[in-house]
Amino acid sequence: RLDGERRAMTAHDVASRASISGRTKLVVIIAHPVEHVRTPSAMNAHFAATGRDAVVVPMQVRPDDLGEVVGALRRLENLGGIVVTVPHKEAVVRLCDALTEEARLIGAVNVIRREPDGRLTGGQFDGEGFVAGLLAAGYGTRGRRVRMAGAGGAAAAIGFALLRHGVTALTVHNRTAARAQALVARLRTVLPGSVATVGGPDPAGHDIVVNATSLGLKPTDPLPVDPAYLRPEMLAAEVVMQPEITRFLAAAAARGCRTHGGLPMLTEQVAILADFVAP
Repeated sequence: RLDGERRAMTAHDVASRASISGRTKLVVIIAHPVEHVRTPSAMNAHFAATGRDAVVVPMQVRPDDLGEVVGALRRLENLGGIVVTVPHKEAVVRLCDALTEEARLIGAVNVIRREPDGRLTGGQFDGEGFVAGLLAAGYGTRGRRVRMAGAGGAAAAIGFALLRHGVTALTVHNRTAARAQALVARLRTVLPGSVATVGGPDPAGHDIVVNATSLGLKPTDPLPVDPAYLRPEMLAAEVVMQPEITRFLAAAAARGCRTHGGLPMLTEQVAILADFVAP
């Protein structure tokens, strides 16, 4: 049966690729590394289901090459846009000509639309996608206390979204304390009265523990949270999508915690990203 499913999937993939033509809208996703990304398959399936002539292709782009690559991509007249992931979400902001209000406030971009004149407009939907994924899984945010590991682009987006969706406390911990302090200061400036604070490594007293870092992409990565600190009443949530069960989630499950993987953050964003780059 599995061999049959694989054959069916291969035939479907071949048929989809055979439909690509000179009229197909091109969307690329840039990352480093890129092998783990789940976005191309999800968005390509969405394009096929909605009858749109567009295709997403992954591109491995080193940080030092980011400016040159984005500069070249903006010259492609059949480019619909660029989906942006680790580690480029903050660095790519300076390469955009315009930003949505959300991207400007957060200081990070996870998707760019190429306008007809070649200008690039950056948007940011990670945070709302993450919260929507939690809600779809039955995990509410209102009244919850959240401890978040990370202070990068995805963490900033998630922090803003969690505060907007009613968490009563958001504690940010980062290996570089200055980055955590800078993120909390920005959250408090943009959202006066914010309940965001900088915290230490122990998530005691929190309901939800979020890994908003890239730790977990590689099996040799350190854990974002010491499992000894986790308690069974906590929900462990992840932004890393591949592997689906990261070492962090496995360790949390072993401690009796409920777990929530990173894939729902993408699932809840797919239609939004598709509409942004290939309406």
